Amino acid sequence: MLISVEECLPALRCPFTKARLLKCDEGSLRTEGSIDNQKSYKIITGKPILIDFSDSVLLEDDVLAANANSPITRHEHHGAKAFVKGLLSPQKVRTKNNVKRMISDLEKRTAPIQLLVVGGGSVGQGMEPIYSHPQIRVYSFDIYATPNVQFVADAHHIPLPDDFFDAVIVQAVLEHVLQPGQVVAEIWRVLRPDGLVYAETPFMQQVHEGAFDFTRFTESGHRYLFRRFERLDSGASGGPGTQFMWAVDYLVRSLFRSVAAGKAAKLAFFWMQYLDRFIQAPYAEDAASGVFFMAANRNAQCPRQIS
Repeated sequence: MLISVEECLPALRCPFTKARLLKCDEGSLRTEGSIDNQKSYKIITGKPILIDFSDSVLLEDDVLAANANSPITRHEHHGAKAFVKGLLSPQKVRTKNNVKRMISDLEKRTAPIQLLVVGGGSVGQGMEPIYSHPQIRVYSFDIYATPNVQFVADAHHIPLPDDFFDAVIVQAVLEHVLQPGQVVAEIWRVLRPDGLVYAETPFMQQVHEGAFDFTRFTESGHRYLFRRFERLDSGASGGPGTQFMWAVDYLVRSLFRSVAAGKAAKLAFFWMQYLDRFIQAPYAEDAASGVFFMAANRNAQCPRQIS
């Protein structure tokens, strides 16, 4: 279950020094230590803003001016729009099975189980069982505030202690960071020995979220990014059929300069994604819309920092 902000506060750390944080009042946190070396962080709409702005794509003035809301417009879908959204983005069978496997492994561990969602502004596709599980305490952050996060942070400097989590989920996030290797190093740092990581990242998928979309990974490139971890499984999370559906959308929207036209074309070809079920893994990986990686940090000989 998603824990409260108050429950999360004892675990929070300064993103710059990793010092413990103390609550000054309802509007700010500060680091432990002498007054000369203290750093302070604002609390906006009940969410601590724990970003080292000296090393972030985010600008402090922009975050404060937006009241920590998302810089990208995000729509909630209801009624007919929700139905169409479900047709175009149904639950991925591979994601569902991977989440089931992760939960099965975590249930063998001593409760309470601590799990971190990196980029958890919204509940990721197929992740609902994680949030509803009574033994899993979910910590979550993103670069903007929502009811699904306890604090706002940049994944390049995760403001949480070493060796703290049993698992980390980073779904549809690594394409939006400037230094994926640094983010993966931070994931390694906050995971306990034998902790699990589950990642999903686009490969052959068009740009989304505008100026905050930077990177893509092949299946082998994704595995190499997590090379410090012991691989448990990896492959395509969305196959060539899903990729084809996305391509039709962006081809039509480009030709007609219309997002609505692209969505209509995508709807006409939504059935292509179901062909992914009939494609063998090696072929799906080479033309995948997205890839996944599940692993454990069991390699004690590897240093935490990835250059």
